[in-house]
Amino acid sequence: MEEARKYEGIPLYEWIVKEARKHKLAGATVLRGLEGFGLHHKMHTAKILSLSSNLPIIIEIIDRTEKIDAFFSVIDPVISEGLVTIEKVRMKFYHD
Repeated sequence: MEEARKYEGIPLYEWIVKEARKHKLAGATVLRGLEGFGLHHKMHTAKILSLSSNLPIIIEIIDRTEKIDAFFSVIDPVISEGLVTIEKVRMKFYHD
């Protein structure tokens, strides 16, 4: 995903994180990439000569498989292209 994408007037990544919180997922983090390309192979970079405000964005959301799967029904209608990876993790700490 690219940081310039918007939904309802706000950055798409911000909307996704707000929706994750609203749906009480365990956690969400947005990471901004320094350089990358995606589906259309267009380079996005933070190099000083080609300063970009459209850098790659990774949104990491953590919760149980069934809650993540249910969350797809919220975000699928909004995301026109992107990549989702699902990883099994072993959590050591998570406190209220």
